[in-house]
Amino acid sequence: MFKLALQDGHNRKVSYVRISVTDRCNLRCVYCSEPTFSDNHHDQILSYEEIVRLVRVLVTLGVDKVRLTGGEPLVRRHIDSLISSLNGIDGVNDISLTTNGVLLEKLADSLRTAGLRRINISLDTLDRKRFKEITGRDYFDQVRAGIEAALAVGFDPVKINIVVMRGVNDDELLDFAALTLKSPIHVRFIEYMPIGASSTWSGDKVVTGAQMLEQISENFGELEPVLAESGGPARLYRLPGAPGRIGVITAMSNHFCATCNRIRVTADGLLRPCLLSDNEYDLKKVLRSGGDFAEIGELVRRAVASKSAEHEMACNIERKCARMMSTIGG
Repeated sequence: MFKLALQDGHNRKVSYVRISVTDRCNLRCVYCSEPTFSDNHHDQILSYEEIVRLVRVLVTLGVDKVRLTGGEPLVRRHIDSLISSLNGIDGVNDISLTTNGVLLEKLADSLRTAGLRRINISLDTLDRKRFKEITGRDYFDQVRAGIEAALAVGFDPVKINIVVMRGVNDDELLDFAALTLKSPIHVRFIEYMPIGASSTWSGDKVVTGAQMLEQISENFGELEPVLAESGGPARLYRLPGAPGRIGVITAMSNHFCATCNRIRVTADGLLRPCLLSDNEYDLKKVLRSGGDFAEIGELVRRAVASKSAEHEMACNIERKCARMMSTIGG
């Protein structure tokens, strides 16, 4: 398929889109959501048909990697049918999904059959009591069962994402790192980012990637750097003899804006060129007003052209991300 490269004003090629399929979730994580979620009706979020149409346009612009997010994507019915449709688009080379894992045990096999190959599971603690404190729900056993199911049906890799917060879960770094010694899991430690106008974020809760790696190496020995196959934001390492991997994502202390190749689409159809900016473009309006491929593509190009060189925190500008992560798409 002939593709026109989607490139921003800083010579970065965009080849990756993260699409939120719902702003609803079955957890209430302290750093992610408001006490009550969006009350968007079903017709206010993009339909599966609209998502497929959008991806078909994006593929003609050079996008070949799609990640489905939420809210919690597995709470939306028939998510496997969407994956199957996306998997059938010529030019889509990679489909992945981020989930909290609560519903994964019963859906893992159907997701794999539909064409999903990679999965990220958000889990910020290995302690059941703390899990309930962070998420507001007592679903720890379901998440652990979901991880085991993902491994059993052959997802490769299975990634576990941990948002590290000082005084909340930073004492579990070694426990998470140890998981990579037992199975081929990729454990990814993420610096705590200031997302949401009423976020509980504060600078003193940030544990930097360097601090995380220092603690892990002091206890397990020297970490071996691993070349990232996906070109993603994580710097990857391996413990001696470990089948799994350890990654750190340093959006705060050592940002990766210069190599950013992604855009995001919210569940209600807004295109965000940067996670940490509320600069948005209304794709849903164009999709529902009968816009053809050229009109949709032109809006996408305009949005991509507006991508800043760095996110606001990298520029020491007051943060401008008012939306909560649950409404953006994690």
